[in-house]
Amino acid sequence: MSANSGSSWWDQVWSWQVGGFDWSDIRLLVPIAVAGAIVWALWLYRVVLSRGYRPVENDFRTSTSVVVPSFHEDVPILMRCIDTWRSQNPTEIIIVLDVADREAFDSIRALKDPRVKPMLFRHAGKRSALGVGIKAACGEVLVLVDSDTSWLPGLLDAVQMPFADPDVGAVSTQQNVFERRTSIWRRIADWLVNLRYYDYVPAMSRGGAVACVSGRTAAYRRAAVMPVLEHLENEFFLGRRCVAGDDGRLTWLVLASGYKTVHQSSARALSMFPASLRAFVKQRIRWSRNSYRCYLTAIAKGWLWRVPFVTKITVLQILLTPVTMGVTLGYLAFSRIQLEVASILLAVGWLLISRGIRGISHLRRHPGEILLLPVLALVVIGIALPIKLYAFVTMNKQGWLTRHADSVGGDGQTSSDGNRRAERRPVPVPAPRPAVALPAGAAAVTAAVAVVRPAAADPGRGAPQPVATGSDLTLPMRPVRRQPASATRPPVPHQPRHNGEHHNEQGDDVPTTALPRSPR
Repeated sequence: MSANSGSSWWDQVWSWQVGGFDWSDIRLLVPIAVAGAIVWALWLYRVVLSRGYRPVENDFRTSTSVVVPSFHEDVPILMRCIDTWRSQNPTEIIIVLDVADREAFDSIRALKDPRVKPMLFRHAGKRSALGVGIKAACGEVLVLVDSDTSWLPGLLDAVQMPFADPDVGAVSTQQNVFERRTSIWRRIADWLVNLRYYDYVPAMSRGGAVACVSGRTAAYRRAAVMPVLEHLENEFFLGRRCVAGDDGRLTWLVLASGYKTVHQSSARALSMFPASLRAFVKQRIRWSRNSYRCYLTAIAKGWLWRVPFVTKITVLQILLTPVTMGVTLGYLAFSRIQLEVASILLAVGWLLISRGIRGISHLRRHPGEILLLPVLALVVIGIALPIKLYAFVTMNKQGWLTRHADSVGGDGQTSSDGNRRAERRPVPVPAPRPAVALPAGAAAVTAAVAVVRPAAADPGRGAPQPVATGSDLTLPMRPVRRQPASATRPPVPHQPRHNGEHHNEQGDDVPTTALPRSPR
């Protein structure tokens, strides 16, 4: 093609696209342009803050208790993860199994490792198992871990370092997807996880207020958790007992107590994610429901308004994403702007370019996955609109969605070899049996024994029942100076009755007094 013919072709295209465009329509795009400019400015603000983040490095070490709630986990996956935890030499590993998980219990006991202490407990949601494990723990730092999450070398040492600051109450870890190449949905999940841990969480960490310390692997100061444990176990939202969302709930309880929540990027973990679209969607619905309940509670209690600006805007954007995207699409649809083929192609191009720019943190590490950009863009739209909208209108529907009482393993989950699907077999519920005798030298409470507890014997952890104290609290958000933690200092004893709150007949939270601080 000659230069003259090329120039003639371009003139024709320019005349068709620009000459036929009604420039008076530009004013209709002004609101969208302003909104877009604000969104991009906030994104750039967080990215710049995140680029200035550095992990903490020091020699601080203390006693550590790894607490793992495990509900019908696939045994090969659980044992593989246990190996990674044991290799980093924590003080103890407490694994709270459901009473039906006898195969896992026997496999763990066969290790004959006095640090690994399995317990059998009749689960009534993850929070009930967490409560049992935390109360049995003796370490000054509690490391709460999902049963399908493994650690990369050095995690346990790194996650303790921020606790040298006595104001730090919780530490988030850097997380990625295990066997990310085995499914397109795992690749997409890993992309989204990378954006979270490279562009969002570090920015909030610099302000000392990470909005959600992910429960896949999260470390907490025991002295920060014990006074609020009752509020984690017995949370009610609009009269219904909360089952999921334990990590966000505990994060905000710690923030409300005056502690910082920070991120430690040098502490790296890998977690199982669903390999199927169906399970991927169900997981996103659960997470979105948890976010709405958690953040709306933080707003209602006034906690959100007392954290740094970067955390405020991050939480508000999460809450308002369906509104902003819905309004944008609705405005374009009803603003009388004519959607020509060229305009649609331009919009699609801009969508892909903008997603590519925002995904640069991931693409720098996996440049070949730029081919997944169209899929990612559709997934982001799907999460922002139908998934979050559905989650909003059903936010008080409690349940885990991806794990079931009658099957082993999670939905869309594969076994540790990456090839065998987790068996979807029925799980029998055995009759309770007497506790096994304690091994010599083991602690009476945290020994590696089977502790079978019927639901009726565990108030607040069996079927929902009235409790004497409430599930929420009103706390002053003021800095409190604490004594530096020490590896030789004994753990702070648990003080179970610590407030004057109660439930009304519907189970709603009725704060009556502020929670006093336990002595340190």
